[in-house]
Amino acid sequence: MYWEWTALSNSGNEDLSGVRTSVLEKLPVEAAKDVVLPVVRHIVSSLGISQPPAPSTFTTDGEIEWCLQVICHGLSLPFSEHDIIKDCVSIYCEWLSCLAPVPKISVPKPVADRPNFYARSMINHFYHLFSPRKGEGQDTINRQAVLCHRVLRVLQNSIRTSEILDAETWECILLFLIGINNALLSPPSIREDIGDQLCERVLSVLFEVWLLACGKSFPSPPLWKTLRESCQSWRHRANLFDQWNRINLLLVGRTLNIMYGPGYIKLGDDDGTLVPVSMSEDAIVQTWFRFLHCLGNPVELTQPTKISQTQNFLQYAIASEGVVDPCQHPCLSVLPTIFHQAMQGIAALVDAFLGFPPKGKLEYTTPEPPQPISSPVPPMRRLAKSFSVSTSTTSSIPKGMPRTSILGITTRSKDTSSIPSSSQSSIHSNTTESSSHLDNLLSSRPSPLRPRVNSILHLFGPWLFEAALISCDSSKTDGEVRRTSRGSAVPAALPESIDIPNAITIDKYYQGRAEAIATLCRIFCSKKTGEDILPAYLARFYIAVRKGLKDTRHEVLISILSNSSNLLRVDLDGVTVLVPVIVTALEAVLPTKDALRSELRRSAIQLLLSLLALPLHFLNVPIRDIHDKAGHATTFIQLKPRLANVLISALQVETDSLNIQMLLGGLIMLVSDTAAFEDVDKPSVPLGTESPTNLLSSENVSMRSYSDYSNSFDEHTYLDPSSNQIDSAHALFVRATYLVCHRLISSWKTDLPVSLAALELLNGLAKIKVQDQDPLECRRAVKWVCDFIIHQCSRPPKDHSKDLHSSIVAAFQCVTTWLTTHPYLLDDKESLFTVLEVVEFGISGTKSQGKPGEPVKLKNDKDLKPVSLRVRDAAEALLAVIFEQVGRYNPCSGVKASVIDEYVLLGQTQGTIDKAAVINQFRYFVIDHSILIALHEEPLANDPEPQPTLTAIIRGPMGQNAWCFQLRHLPRYKGKSFSTSGNSLGRPLPMNDVGLRHDVTHRYFPEMADRIPNCRADKAIPPLDSSIGKSASVDQDSLELNRLSIILENQIRQEKSVANHIRDENSNTYPNLRTEAQAPPPSSEFQTARLLLSHLGYISPQINSDVPSKRIIPIDSNHSNFISELEALDQTSYRTNDTVHIFYVKSGQRKAEDILSNVQSRNGIHPHFMEFLLALGWPVNVLTSWKRGSKSSQGIGLEPETSKFSSHQNESHGGSLYNGEQWILYWADVTSEVAFVVPTEKFPGGTSVWNLSSSNTGKPQEKSDNSSHDDATKNKKQSSGKTGDSNIFVVWLESFEDSFHFPASELLSCANAHRDENKATDPSLIIFIHSLKNGLFRIHMEGEPLRMGLATPLIDGMVVSRRVLGNLVRQTSLNMARRKRLENESYQPPHVRRKLKVQEIMNKFPCTMSPPEFYSYFFQNPVVVSGQNNGSKTFPSSPETSGKKKEGR
Repeated sequence: MYWEWTALSNSGNEDLSGVRTSVLEKLPVEAAKDVVLPVVRHIVSSLGISQPPAPSTFTTDGEIEWCLQVICHGLSLPFSEHDIIKDCVSIYCEWLSCLAPVPKISVPKPVADRPNFYARSMINHFYHLFSPRKGEGQDTINRQAVLCHRVLRVLQNSIRTSEILDAETWECILLFLIGINNALLSPPSIREDIGDQLCERVLSVLFEVWLLACGKSFPSPPLWKTLRESCQSWRHRANLFDQWNRINLLLVGRTLNIMYGPGYIKLGDDDGTLVPVSMSEDAIVQTWFRFLHCLGNPVELTQPTKISQTQNFLQYAIASEGVVDPCQHPCLSVLPTIFHQAMQGIAALVDAFLGFPPKGKLEYTTPEPPQPISSPVPPMRRLAKSFSVSTSTTSSIPKGMPRTSILGITTRSKDTSSIPSSSQSSIHSNTTESSSHLDNLLSSRPSPLRPRVNSILHLFGPWLFEAALISCDSSKTDGEVRRTSRGSAVPAALPESIDIPNAITIDKYYQGRAEAIATLCRIFCSKKTGEDILPAYLARFYIAVRKGLKDTRHEVLISILSNSSNLLRVDLDGVTVLVPVIVTALEAVLPTKDALRSELRRSAIQLLLSLLALPLHFLNVPIRDIHDKAGHATTFIQLKPRLANVLISALQVETDSLNIQMLLGGLIMLVSDTAAFEDVDKPSVPLGTESPTNLLSSENVSMRSYSDYSNSFDEHTYLDPSSNQIDSAHALFVRATYLVCHRLISSWKTDLPVSLAALELLNGLAKIKVQDQDPLECRRAVKWVCDFIIHQCSRPPKDHSKDLHSSIVAAFQCVTTWLTTHPYLLDDKESLFTVLEVVEFGISGTKSQGKPGEPVKLKNDKDLKPVSLRVRDAAEALLAVIFEQVGRYNPCSGVKASVIDEYVLLGQTQGTIDKAAVINQFRYFVIDHSILIALHEEPLANDPEPQPTLTAIIRGPMGQNAWCFQLRHLPRYKGKSFSTSGNSLGRPLPMNDVGLRHDVTHRYFPEMADRIPNCRADKAIPPLDSSIGKSASVDQDSLELNRLSIILENQIRQEKSVANHIRDENSNTYPNLRTEAQAPPPSSEFQTARLLLSHLGYISPQINSDVPSKRIIPIDSNHSNFISELEALDQTSYRTNDTVHIFYVKSGQRKAEDILSNVQSRNGIHPHFMEFLLALGWPVNVLTSWKRGSKSSQGIGLEPETSKFSSHQNESHGGSLYNGEQWILYWADVTSEVAFVVPTEKFPGGTSVWNLSSSNTGKPQEKSDNSSHDDATKNKKQSSGKTGDSNIFVVWLESFEDSFHFPASELLSCANAHRDENKATDPSLIIFIHSLKNGLFRIHMEGEPLRMGLATPLIDGMVVSRRVLGNLVRQTSLNMARRKRLENESYQPPHVRRKLKVQEIMNKFPCTMSPPEFYSYFFQNPVVVSGQNNGSKTFPSSPETSGKKKEGR
């Protein structure tokens, strides 16, 4: 930089030696001393030290010159004359006040008149005070140090307060400071000498005063060169780099704030006053750049021969008998530590450029040699009939390097004491455990305004690349280093005869090398989207990383893994050449139990998550080795078994909660990607092979309880890579299920975030379509989850907490997923028993069938004491799903619920009619306080076969269903043949031989009765004629008698006619239609409601009870508010409703309106964005298919409307079609449904898609005028609470840096405009998706901190493929919404809300009846009265009574 300038110390411009000499040196020592003593004492007496100050008696320049000569000689006296030297110092310190605005009274007038001139002389004379005295004792050195500190303090204060310093004085001051530093610091350092005591102080004063000079009188180039050359002779002093780092960090902070704005970086304020406020920006930048290079190349610290090539070191070597070369001086043993300090200082500067927060004060320790490692990894036992975990083959580790040599420990050790403390402080000084993973990640993100990688490497690249390769043994290729007879590496430039001390051989600089490589990793990992890096820089970086990962020094490996988490996800050209060595390094770190700190493992896991998607993406693409001249290459697909084994083995031994969650997310992603690849791509080369004796198969492993799992995984082994590798989807499914279920029960049950992540993984595994799936493995998974529930519920009361119950609720949801996706599990008797036993335990708190030998406790005899209400609700939900949903779930289209209600039923047959008229044709009952049933007794169509028909609409906790009942006494095929034949029932054939017929005359009395003579009693009743004759009214009696005679004659005639007819019929042959028995005509009127409810046992009259059964309660549907309450029930979904908003952000966009307008056109949209949208869910028309009262309440699983949607596929929209105005993307399963909305400027998503109207025109729902304000408020709260409190955003980024400026708050206000009370200021979760150049996708996640952590399977930093992107985003969104609901202990599940709503209707609209009225009600048909009665129907008794209070939870 200053090659054309000459340093002032080597030029003849000024004879400093002449200025610093005194004429008294020509006198004898004693004579000169006798002259100095009285003069000094006289001057000191007027300074005011022991008496009040007095004006000086010296009034001329000659007098002052003479006094200066005397004092100069006094400062050069030996320190045995301490009092004289002290007085001389006092005089000059007082006289230097001439530079102050107001000089002291004791300052002579000539000095006050010419302050700069005399100040330069006094400052130069102070040089003698700082000159080391040989042979002085420690006490004398301490006295000298005290006086030197005083002089430096006075000089520094005078410079800061003076406003009259000229350029010549500034140059004199700087040269003086350089001179005293040379005198004190250039010689080899000796412990406790004057240079050692004053080193830090003189350096700090030099640099601080130099900064002041740069602001007031910028030093000339010769001065800068003088400083540079002098500093290079002090590099064996550790304090030099302390001060250099301090000043550089201060200046770079000011420089960056000038370049990128005042808020770019905030560094420590301790030294903020060192840089003058008046210092111009150009001066600050120039000063920083010159200070940066004032020490030369810091990597020269690794070359002791260069550091010791100074005059002082050569003089020492000449004077010493035992030292052959200056580089053998003992003080150079600190060079490795100093080199580490220098690299840490450069690393701090680089971090400041990248925008990382400052690490605080850097601390350094003397490196200790690593402990020798000789014991290999002890052999581990193979699991019995479980599965094995494999790592890399021994051939993948460099030859001669055992696995534990990379880690620096043995596997038997459970601590990290073998790692030197210096490496821990240097590598991990900036890493602290954080309670929140999100905060830790955000704090390590570089600034979006950071400079380009090339710009930083132009500044620091030469030093960092050279430092990163200092100890590499490449003598065969580049001749950098060679080996001595001791085996130590030494610089190649040293003569053969020089033997470098062991403390400073090249391999001792590993800490500084590790810091340099770590800095390079941070630089390259901070590459911006679309940024180009020079190929030369990339090549050097890859070589350095490759050599570092293969180095036997574990500090280098640690530094690379700790700072390279983003290495594979920033689109570095050619970075895949490092994949094999990275995999080898991960195999050495992750499978080892308790080996390294969790922060290092976290970074290694981040790298692993970036690698998992590569094998199936690149398949057989070869990976060339950098130094492989033979052309052998590894393909990506060959790395897949190794990655799978690393992932599973790491999950097996990991103990950190956050790391476990990350590994679980990676595991489900790997299984999902493998299954999707096998299902879609159908690879010609199998991903793995499975032998008949596969250890992964657990067919012979019996179902075990959680108590059997305590020691199954205590020891593990690795699969031999030479054997068959098992990485197919089925094998991974089995391994993942077995491992996760075991760890969930054995060691993860007390950690809520890990338990939730494990259950989310099992949920995801249940939904994965795996070829050749073994039902036994699925049954075993359900059994394990049920064991987990039993174990958690059975824990002591003191362990029960909100978190424990949340894990139990999540486990019930997991069992629900397994049963609905694998309904055949309930066909197994053991599985069914296990599930129902768990349900019983969750509802009642105990088991009916206890331990062996205990009597069975009937359910009616048990007291219901559930663990908690939330657990009981979850168990009831599972039971309802088992009975209502299992077997009807279609993973391709969700669960189809009934869309039939009263209006649909009668609208099809009677046309459009009034709501009240429709309701009045139904009977409503509440059954068991939880089910509202509507019964319609009229057939819906003209049935040629009149049968007792009943249509029922059943509204229960798990949704709405419509059933049509028909009472039949014969099978349909028999009943049909009988009704269409027209013949009666078959009769037997006539019998011709009927025997003899005897005609017998029947008599009322025997024949002998006619022969008995009459007596008087026989004539007691006179004849009719005689009675008429005696009567007064003869005419009237005659008429009656005639009438009676006529009647008798007619009767006799009729009887004869009948007798003749019967005689004629009897004479005819068989058959006789008149006498034949025929079936009665079918009835056309039935009381089907009575029949059905009676057959079901709901209205059977109780003999000894005057009160009807409480299991069924009739409802008064005539009430004016009944229709609105019924609609409110229909709007209460039995599934959770969530909405996910999707945004597309083009490069550089920061405004909400710009982001919302991106999806209007497909032009400029990433080609994979539309594919991603369609992978999230099915296109659904919210106006035609999203029927209010059926869809929004029941959550029907809608299938894609291909016929209507196909016309929109060819449109040029970029996703705006799904803005919720007409179309959305919809997905549902048994318990959840989610709507994906792409907001636009026209329709920003302010209206909830769950509250759209039922009409095709999208008009809002009409409410009854008679509804009360309280009811309206309650319905409003229910409607707003349906969708939950989660605000989930999915953001597609063209430039990853735009995630720093995403306007989440503005877009959140648009998305939540429909909510009346919106207290959320930030989304619950933001999933950023950035497309990489290689076709994969980088995931970045942000969200509000939850006690349960962020949801899986997506993990921040994960790289995923196109095959599973949509599926994983959907799963993560649903899991995050579930976690938000679990965190809210007062949250009511949907089925509970529906049950309470039914009870509310029951309490509001009961029909109070007496027992006779209740039973007679079922014998009456509902009467529909039109006109004046307004369609009301009559009840026997229907008084409106006030409902009871709604029961609480």
